[in-house]
Amino acid sequence: MNYFGGSYDVAVIGAGHAGIEAALAAARLGCNTVVFTINLDAVGNCPCNPSIGGTAKGHLVREVDALGGEMGKTADESLLQMRMLNRGKGPAVHSLRAQIDRRQYAQIMKHKLELQPNLELKQAEIVSIKKSDDFENDGMWVLETRMNAEIYAKTVIIATGTFLGGKIFIGEVSYESGPDGIFPATFLGQSLKELGLPLRRFKTGTPARVLKRSIDFSDLEVQEGDEPVIPFSYETEEGSLENKVVCHVSWTNLETKKIILDNIHRSPLYGGKIEGVGPRYCPSLEDKIVRFSEKERHQLFIEPCGIDTEEMYLQGMSSSLPEEVQLKFYHSIKGLENAVIMRPAYAIEYDCVDPLAMNATLEFKDFPGLYGAGQFNGSSGYEEAAAQGLVAGINAAMKVLGKESLVLDRASSYIGTLIDDLVTKGANDPYRMMTSRSEYRLILRQDNADERLTPIGRKIGLVTDSRWESFLERQKIKAEEMKRIEKVVFSPSEELNNILVSRETSPVTSGVRMIDLLKRPQIDYKCLESLDTGRPNISESIFSQVETEIKYEGYIKKQIAQVEQMRKLESKKLPTDVDYKTIIGLRLEAQEKLNKVKPLNIGQASRISGVSPADISVLLIWLAQRKNRKADN
Repeated sequence: MNYFGGSYDVAVIGAGHAGIEAALAAARLGCNTVVFTINLDAVGNCPCNPSIGGTAKGHLVREVDALGGEMGKTADESLLQMRMLNRGKGPAVHSLRAQIDRRQYAQIMKHKLELQPNLELKQAEIVSIKKSDDFENDGMWVLETRMNAEIYAKTVIIATGTFLGGKIFIGEVSYESGPDGIFPATFLGQSLKELGLPLRRFKTGTPARVLKRSIDFSDLEVQEGDEPVIPFSYETEEGSLENKVVCHVSWTNLETKKIILDNIHRSPLYGGKIEGVGPRYCPSLEDKIVRFSEKERHQLFIEPCGIDTEEMYLQGMSSSLPEEVQLKFYHSIKGLENAVIMRPAYAIEYDCVDPLAMNATLEFKDFPGLYGAGQFNGSSGYEEAAAQGLVAGINAAMKVLGKESLVLDRASSYIGTLIDDLVTKGANDPYRMMTSRSEYRLILRQDNADERLTPIGRKIGLVTDSRWESFLERQKIKAEEMKRIEKVVFSPSEELNNILVSRETSPVTSGVRMIDLLKRPQIDYKCLESLDTGRPNISESIFSQVETEIKYEGYIKKQIAQVEQMRKLESKKLPTDVDYKTIIGLRLEAQEKLNKVKPLNIGQASRISGVSPADISVLLIWLAQRKNRKADN
């Protein structure tokens, strides 16, 4: 017999990276919020790599922080090592990546949930979600726990990660489980299917963890962190963080390859035991060996899991081969000849939803008040999860409060790009954010995330007064520096020309503005430091941002023009109740895709796979005719 377990504005199922951001956002916006987790010790867990950020993912972390989220701050608080990736490329693809102490990260996040007003953190398995008996009038959702409690909620956010129907595969062995040996959510999936959500199976994997003292580091390449450390969060004081550890690099070899190919038939991935679709851009080692058969070796990174643990993570070495095979191929690798496996590598299969069933708010189209976030939506990665969790939490709260929803477009952020890709194009395999997915990446740099999104976070109510004042002060300093260097003129001198020649750019014979020198690719602030006597004492990050905007001014203006054109298409709204099969001139595939996605505007329609430019022309004509008919009536 069920008992009443409470009533809430927002209920979040799952306390991983998506659930945490969702719950904190909703509670901070004043909603009575509850977050459920199968195991309180799994809150904020990092079951795969002990890191936050990476290529494009670092952008997402910065954007979550700029909006008022928590991931960046906690990554800074648990930092082991920070590196800026892609320094050899343009600033658009520079991305921060932090090695973190995974246990410390989880403990900090759990404590933040516990301390947050308006928020309750509960250990309970949710086994069913259904509409209340009077849903048409009260709009309430009913959640049932395994202990027979019934919880009522105005809105529900599903953020189940890889726990929903989780199943572990290691060679011939398979069993129901969530990550890290925690039991899975075994009943909720069936309830969601009965509700009518379009579920499917995806899979992912993780490498083994090995004992540090069993590794021979003597001949391995050392990977240091970058100095000075650049923090993720705009609230973390620059210069306050330091690198505490080093990582190491090794490589597989032909012997590793032979061992894997000799045992490939024992992989559940190639033996047909795994039904779920795996990540295209983060393949297992056996996948790499088969798909890139011409390569003789593959790189791996040996990374510490924390300060107070001897577990080491083998980045790039995920596998679902039998444990004894894993031991054999790990031992074939330089430095790992005597490695002791503490946790074997495994693949995990889980249920997730087709994100085409959602709006850009992450609310399900056919289920008012029901939202999805994170790997449940078909994405992969902690950072993608946190970004979606934040947006889902904001929008659930906005719905409860009767306020305007938050929809970020592709030109505003990587978060907007991520969500637009999911709800417009869908995900045939676990979606991973990459810089190449954004057509506006030069204006969506990680260094200007605060300029793009902190005003939005402030308007919503997630950016505190002190944070806002700090942001305004930073913007003021940046604007003053931009004006200053426009006025600075260097007279021709031997010192100046020596600098220019040393940087392989032409010397000058007359006075030259500092801003014009900085437009030269070879010249940066640093090399002009001795001549720039009026240089103010401001942060290096502001100097870097100013320099980037000067060097790429022309390209940035072009992208802004593209954004304006895109937003014109976004402003052409499409009715959500139209049957596209009735529009003459649309191809059959376009009719089917448009009816499935139900795009909100012409811009979104143009990004749907299977909708051609000719179809968009038909839609524009149809919209104009529809407008004229309404005017005539």
